[in-house]
Amino acid sequence: MVTAPIQHDLIVLAICLIILVMIDVTNAPWPYPRPDSPPLLTPEQAEHTLNVWLVPRFSMLTLFGLLEPLRVANRFGRDLVAWRLLSADGDAVVASNGVRIDVDGALSSLEDSSHLMVVSSYDAEATVRSQDRAVLRRIAAHGGWLGGLDTAPFILARAGVLAGHRVALHWESVPGFRREFPALEISPAHYEFDAMRLTGSGGAGSIDMMLAWIENAYGPALADAVGRQLIHERPSGNGVETPRQHYGDLPRSVVQSLAVMEANLFQALPIPEVCKLVGQSQRQLTRLFRRHFDETPQQCYLGMRLDRARQLLADSRILVTEAALATGFTQPAHFTRAYRKRFGEAPSATADKRLDAERYLHIETPDL
Repeated sequence: MVTAPIQHDLIVLAICLIILVMIDVTNAPWPYPRPDSPPLLTPEQAEHTLNVWLVPRFSMLTLFGLLEPLRVANRFGRDLVAWRLLSADGDAVVASNGVRIDVDGALSSLEDSSHLMVVSSYDAEATVRSQDRAVLRRIAAHGGWLGGLDTAPFILARAGVLAGHRVALHWESVPGFRREFPALEISPAHYEFDAMRLTGSGGAGSIDMMLAWIENAYGPALADAVGRQLIHERPSGNGVETPRQHYGDLPRSVVQSLAVMEANLFQALPIPEVCKLVGQSQRQLTRLFRRHFDETPQQCYLGMRLDRARQLLADSRILVTEAALATGFTQPAHFTRAYRKRFGEAPSATADKRLDAERYLHIETPDL
């Protein structure tokens, strides 16, 4: 049986332990998020406001990767970041997955010193007007902060606001971007940011990009805490990788062959040369390709080159002959036949689709 004095001492000890635990949690750099901390803030409540211009057919995954780390960061104590969704005209925007998103205002309503992130994906320029590009130039001229994800660096570059900044964008868009803007430095990373610009590849890489931004602005403790809340393991560096790096179940020689092919789309190598570079006989490599892809190395290589040509024609202002040369086709007739067989249409038809969309929307696309 516990006597009264001992019982009193145990109660005092328990109270002291509770106080110590509370002090330890309070002094922790970023404790578990407070339930009373609002995850959604108004611009008046937050330290920073990020304006997000949604271009029609934008990537929903990119948008979520951009905003969710900020939402979680707000739950760890301070009122850090608010965001406003914008469209060119203030009307709702339909994402690439068909979901319709309401917005908070029109792009033209932005102040000169705003922070603006552009999110786009397919047909990045199909709905962008000259007055929209003028807003970007106005913000840049007044020292505002600008960013672009996925294909949005095309929009920023055509507005002339990326000079002097390293540019990161979706890897499929790199060839077309390099051809149209040879003076701009393209980064192999998933994201690049400095004091005034932020560009990134979009998609799931947007989470890593925003965690890096949070770390740069508020320290690694908050960034790590946000990553844990999102059940997301952060990679080292800024996500430099090759597009086909995730073939873990394929034989090493096949992975190496794909890497060689992808690195030589501009000037296609003979398959015997590919075999020599990866240290594999052509007969064995063909057997492995048939097993894993149900096609020969030649067929796979041709498909990769045609896929790249289609991407160039759909996403940039490149001519059909330029797309053919950029993917190793020296004979236009051969290129057209192979392209039509793979995609069911002529390469000129692919190029015309973007132009038709611009004509339908009465878009002015001035020469740079």
